[in-house]
Amino acid sequence: MPDRAYLYPIDPELIPGARNAINVCLQLKPQERITIITDTATREIAAALQTEVERVGSDYSLFVLEHHARRPLKFMPEIILDDLARSQVSIFAAQTQPDELPARTQMTGVVNNHKIRHAHMVNINRQIMLEGMRADFVKVDDLSERLVERARTAERITCKTPHGTEFEAELSPKLRWLKTSGIITRDKWGNLPGGEIFTAPMNTNGVFVVDGVVGDYLCERFGDLESNPLTIEVENNRIRSLKSENKDLRDEFRAYNSTDENSNRVGEFAIGTNTACQHVIGHILQDEKIPGVHIAFGHPYAEHTGATWVSKTHIDCVGRDFDIWFDGEQVMRAGKFLV
Repeated sequence: MPDRAYLYPIDPELIPGARNAINVCLQLKPQERITIITDTATREIAAALQTEVERVGSDYSLFVLEHHARRPLKFMPEIILDDLARSQVSIFAAQTQPDELPARTQMTGVVNNHKIRHAHMVNINRQIMLEGMRADFVKVDDLSERLVERARTAERITCKTPHGTEFEAELSPKLRWLKTSGIITRDKWGNLPGGEIFTAPMNTNGVFVVDGVVGDYLCERFGDLESNPLTIEVENNRIRSLKSENKDLRDEFRAYNSTDENSNRVGEFAIGTNTACQHVIGHILQDEKIPGVHIAFGHPYAEHTGATWVSKTHIDCVGRDFDIWFDGEQVMRAGKFLV
């Protein structure tokens, strides 16, 4: 029998989001096999997912990371990677710890090689299960498809906010746009809750005010940045300067983005499309899906975007209240889509 994530009754409030994940986003079928990877901090959510898998009737394995390796992970345990390679569907629902990105990259490498429908639920929590995971992902997918079709023909996208962002991305037809709307296919694994389109930009310039959140493990440390934003000046796709009244945030962000030669390079330009996400909650998994722009420094998802460089790091940066233009045509005003 597989491991079980639960010994006590499941929180019924988690079931709608779990059912959305299994039935709508992953479209799990009884004849398919699924691997669920979780940790001790996330077992309650994993338990809700597990009950939905059992309701579908699929064969599955469930792994609690701490049962197989010491945290923070130096590598993804081989037993998990081997099991993953046998599945058609997978879920990673766990909390981040410093320096674990390489281990997660090992996992997504198997996902990519075997074209597994994979839901990446990093730092998932109860609030996200009750908000972003209850979205109508069919409608989010329709909006994302309309937007990505326009983005694929754009040469440049500009954005502004009342808080000081003035930022421009130059795009290349050689660098692919991807849609991760929550409806997950074999072609590209996706975060849940879903709701974004993204590419690796050819070049970016300008000022980006991060008054939402920053990603990876810094998100839990610093939370909502509205009262202490981080202002990033970018020149030719690299960080030129960082400013914040929160010196710990500034210094830790700078250290993170000094990890390797491309850690300070813009690897992702993205637009959130999950209209169920209406406010910043201090968690990157949901906050990057808020309608608006977010950028990321580091790894450009080269295997999907076609970028020709890599990085060991990837950190997202989210702002608020965007106006957005595709080649001069406005597609968002004050955080509301016009398409």
